[in-house]
Amino acid sequence: MENKDRYYNALIENDGQLNEIDLGEKFGLNENETREIIVQLLSEHRIESKENRACNYSLMKTQKKNKSR
Repeated sequence: MENKDRYYNALIENDGQLNEIDLGEKFGLNENETREIIVQLLSEHRIESKENRACNYSLMKTQKKNKSR
């Protein structure tokens, strides 16, 4: 779980500069570990498969919910 949060935060800061595998390697993750984290983040709708310069994933755009009073 810690690696997933670290990877997610790194993905935010990366802003498409490194591809997703190189970004994982920067944190000592091998390709399989990185892909597992990507699958988890995709299933949680935290990222989406969308080309963002060198990276094939970007953050999900969240919409603010209107709260009725």
